[in-house]
Amino acid sequence: MPEDSSVPRRPGQMTGVKVFVRGLKLDAEIGVYAHEHGIRQPLLADVEMDIIAAGWERLAETVNYEVIAEKARRTAAEGHFQLVEAFAERLGQMCLEDDRVTRVRVRVEKPLALAPEAAAAGAEIILARIGSGEH
Repeated sequence: MPEDSSVPRRPGQMTGVKVFVRGLKLDAEIGVYAHEHGIRQPLLADVEMDIIAAGWERLAETVNYEVIAEKARRTAAEGHFQLVEAFAERLGQMCLEDDRVTRVRVRVEKPLALAPEAAAAGAEIILARIGSGEH
């Protein structure tokens, strides 16, 4: 029987999907030193999520990266964070509010922290949904 040429041939099986936002520019009140309180400082955020998606034809079937950017902006607006680790963890927890996200990696850079000696300093955290089997 001849192959149906109207059905696309798929030689591979998808084993995972990552949705990401890289280099998102934010301003946040962050830092442990007295001179850092009451001022906003630039941050760069990278967010990478492992997701379970229902399909790929409509935006509602996957995680919209504009929603992730908005979560980052809301996190920045929450008030003063002492450490970039706390900011990253809060943003990661907000990403896990979407049940399709099984794991999230959040990297936050503070470009002015060691300027001009270093391009940036920061932290990266990884959160996995409890019970997802991820480590």
